Amino acid sequence: MGQTGQYQNNVGYGNIEYMKCTPENGFFPDLSSVSLERMSYFFGEYMKCTPENGFFPDLSSLSRTDVIFFCSPNNPTGSAALRNQLTQLVLFAKDNGSVIIYDSAYALCWTVVPKELQFSDGFPVAKDFNRIVCTCFNGASNIAQAGDLACLSPEGLEAMQEVIGFYKENTRIKVDTFKSFGFNVYGGKNAPYVWVHFPGQSSWDVFEEILEKTHVLTTPGSGFGSM
Repeated sequence: MGQTGQYQNNVGYGNIEYMKCTPENGFFPDLSSVSLERMSYFFGEYMKCTPENGFFPDLSSLSRTDVIFFCSPNNPTGSAALRNQLTQLVLFAKDNGSVIIYDSAYALCWTVVPKELQFSDGFPVAKDFNRIVCTCFNGASNIAQAGDLACLSPEGLEAMQEVIGFYKENTRIKVDTFKSFGFNVYGGKNAPYVWVHFPGQSSWDVFEEILEKTHVLTTPGSGFGSM
């Protein structure tokens, strides 16, 4: 279990650290050592992303936050943030001293933490990140790394483009089909999944209907929470 470092009123959280698990506490962290005041900072809020705002939050309505979790392309809508929108997000974070945890889905298969990125006390974020990765993950196996390198070869890149083309064509068929029926369709441009609005029906009813009539599996929207 992990927690942030001590909260400092002027700059926010300190470095990321692990909650101590020792023989003395039965290898379970002493939760009583965390004050309620500090725990209150752990509870955040969802940034509303709806069709009306293009699935990008209204940053002007948000209060200051220490950590922002942001995913693009958005799951499950398939909508991707534009460059100017991401610029707004970065400026908001810089103005408020926030850290952005950015899930750039389908981008790179590795993570780069700039050496210049530091905590408020000047300690490099990369060192904390490396500690967490080394503790929680022993790294990809040799065969997986060999596969990654093969994908970057001319033959691998060509093969990947063929697979991507297959998925893009399937996505196009889904988008065109649902639109021909008059449904509002989102996504399908920057991600291989499509978000469809079925007014007047629950997502589970739609799931069962499509499964029974076409033998196609879909994912009920209720599994992602409410909008």
